[in-house]
Amino acid sequence: MVPLPWIVVSGQPESRAAAVPVPPAVQQAVRDLVEVSPVLVELGERFTAAGFEAHLVGGSVRDALLAAGTGAARPPGDLDVTTDARPEQVLQLLRGWASSTWNTGIAFGTVGAEVRHAGEATRLEITTYRADRYDRESRNPEVAWGDSLVDDLARRDFTVNAMAVSLGPDRTVTDPFGGLGDLLARRLRTPGAAADSFADDPLRMLRGVRFVAQLGLTPVEEVVGAMTDMSGELARITPERVQVELSKTLLQDAPRAALELFVSSGLADVVLPELSALRMEIDEHHQHKDVYSHSLTVLDQAIALEEADPGAGSPDLVLRLAALLHDVGKPATRRHEPRGRVSFHHHEVVGAKLVRKRLQALRYSKEVVEDVSRLTFLHLRFHGYGTGEWTDSAVRRYVTDAGDLLPRLHKLVRSDCTTRNRRRAAALAATYDSLERRIAELSAAEDLARVRPDLDGNAIMEILGIPPGREVGEAWKHLKDLRLERGPLSREDAEAELRAWWAAR
Repeated sequence: MVPLPWIVVSGQPESRAAAVPVPPAVQQAVRDLVEVSPVLVELGERFTAAGFEAHLVGGSVRDALLAAGTGAARPPGDLDVTTDARPEQVLQLLRGWASSTWNTGIAFGTVGAEVRHAGEATRLEITTYRADRYDRESRNPEVAWGDSLVDDLARRDFTVNAMAVSLGPDRTVTDPFGGLGDLLARRLRTPGAAADSFADDPLRMLRGVRFVAQLGLTPVEEVVGAMTDMSGELARITPERVQVELSKTLLQDAPRAALELFVSSGLADVVLPELSALRMEIDEHHQHKDVYSHSLTVLDQAIALEEADPGAGSPDLVLRLAALLHDVGKPATRRHEPRGRVSFHHHEVVGAKLVRKRLQALRYSKEVVEDVSRLTFLHLRFHGYGTGEWTDSAVRRYVTDAGDLLPRLHKLVRSDCTTRNRRRAAALAATYDSLERRIAELSAAEDLARVRPDLDGNAIMEILGIPPGREVGEAWKHLKDLRLERGPLSREDAEAELRAWWAAR
């Protein structure tokens, strides 16, 4: 099919993209993308009347085309617009129309605005055409205004993000680098040479990894080669920016293919070397090719359990990080045993420390760091009880140690069973089923979520006649251990146990 007149496929360089038919649904999606949003229509009218161009760009264009034919057009969320108007002219055009504007990005040509229509707020970022150059030692460009839409699009990270929809009356699509064809073919390319693009901004390599998961794209050989050759350039990027991209990748519906690219390209060696180190570590059950493949399978299964439990909140970054990293302590604890067996004793302890150190380096929040580290530490606790009947004491300790993480720990432990032996898998599932039943039974009789000693600190000080201090804490811990071991005690029994412990000290 010949592209329609309102689709401008101008100057596809060196035939980098093959011509593809343009389905009618895609054609209509481009029109609907603008028409469905009154804010975009009004914005286009204001800029056109003033003699300026304005084009919708970025993810909203890409996603509208990608979703063409899947349902009614929906107004995009936050909108990115590019224009030949200079920032001060943009501010003038927005005056009296936008409910608020901000200029925190004005040094880079970006004016932010919020526009209200029919009681709903829409946020806009309007950026002047750019013709920047990068020093390639940092991510900071030498900002320069441009006069060409095509030149501006040439600066974009990937061709699928280098398309623009005119907000003028013709609604023209400008696609100079074959982004539409790449999108329909699920292909990931850069507008120019991949090496040049990644040298300008190495973070684009991690964005490419994310797009594999988010959009189901497959990178061309040139992109993979440039990622592999230039992975070390990620050291130029701040940990905070790296962390955001890694998290976005993990939060996609199916991140496995993206993570495989992340590791095979060497990017993980820079960002998350503990994951790369798992590739050659054979696990103790000899059920998997390596611990790396096992970890990816655990992540797949954790996502499936997460999605099957809508009340728990999905996607769950803490659970996904724990699933991916729960075995990172194995390389450091690997030991060869008699009869060809391999052991990884205490890898959960070592792993918890490694997880905490790496996530802190990536600037994750304290809560995320502690939760993922705790899950890593606890993920083997279930196996330590064997297949026998769980005692009340064991159940109390399991629940107390997990605390608020118990629902996530349930999912992590179940996901960690990746054996292909159906009988063994069924046995493990049945054992964990029995544990959850025991937890439910005890929870009905006791408040397991808030296990406390039968005497509080004030009572301890009164009974023993001691002031606040370390000894009160020790007594409190002793009574809590008794509570976990024996269940609730009467006031009389608790006082007797406290006095006996104090006398023995």
